[in-house]
Amino acid sequence: MAPEHRSFAPRLTRRSLLTAGAATTGALLVGSAGTSAAAAEKTGQATGKTQPAVIHLPNGFRPEGITIGGGPYAYLGSLGDGSIYRADLRTGEGTVVSTGPGTPSVGLKLDHRGRLFVAGRGEGARVVDARSGKVLASYRLTTATPTFANDVFLTPHTAWFTDSFQPALYALPLGRHGALPDADEVVTIPLSGDWSQVAGEVVNANGITSTPDGSALLVVQSGVGGLHRVNPRTGATRLVALGDAAPLTNGDGLLRIGRTLYVVQNRQNAIDVFKLAADGRSGVFRRRITDPLFDVPTTVAAYRGRLYLPNARFTTPPTPQTTYDVISVPA
Repeated sequence: MAPEHRSFAPRLTRRSLLTAGAATTGALLVGSAGTSAAAAEKTGQATGKTQPAVIHLPNGFRPEGITIGGGPYAYLGSLGDGSIYRADLRTGEGTVVSTGPGTPSVGLKLDHRGRLFVAGRGEGARVVDARSGKVLASYRLTTATPTFANDVFLTPHTAWFTDSFQPALYALPLGRHGALPDADEVVTIPLSGDWSQVAGEVVNANGITSTPDGSALLVVQSGVGGLHRVNPRTGATRLVALGDAAPLTNGDGLLRIGRTLYVVQNRQNAIDVFKLAADGRSGVFRRRITDPLFDVPTTVAAYRGRLYLPNARFTTPPTPQTTYDVISVPA
């Protein structure tokens, strides 16, 4: 299960962000939570006790986002038709639990109520019941064009979405007991400070998580290769000092566990691991995780000491017969 969310401040509301009182609201945040996969696949055995190192997805599925909840199940979204697939981490078997709308599903996160918050690229966002597959709500995040809702991060009171084509974050304020907001309650937080948007359809804001102390958000800007610390009330950003670490030019999905930050470097077929300061203003590069079976992994989720990454295979032309899988490596 992802690390437990905690909250140190009142609930984020649309009114609090759109009035002068926003500066005192303080929507504090905390993160949602040896043997290589190639060797395990070669011998046809699972690493660990029961978890397969390779999980095969349906041909033509085109995965991008992944999320894992408290049980041994991973949920993945399709860039093809937007379907949601559930994979059993114990057996590798799975099934489509929600047929897509015909448009992409990109990043997604599962909350403790069994709801999937899905970034829908140009279609905004939607919330899906992970059990029934029913769409509970849909949101148009912005009227700006172009737009690319790429990833999502959950706190107890807010669902945060990145936009790779616009210099802004979008917040869905959650009500009492996690009540979903109305369609007109989406809050736009323009990015400022150190943020410098690259014009055109270049991937800017991508993966998102929070600082270890929950005081701010962390967002990777792929096209520039920087990691930004974002004030969730104002959108003001500062580049995180990462020392001599290589630029995060291929930075994609982010996963933070405690003070350890995992950054997926998609076309580098690697995960860069950093130790963060508690406030997220700086970090130290610790190591790089690679595996021969990585084929442009995009996002990452964790379960019982292992990391799970879907191979998006962006360098392979997609067809209905193209094979896709999820690779598991030790965390």
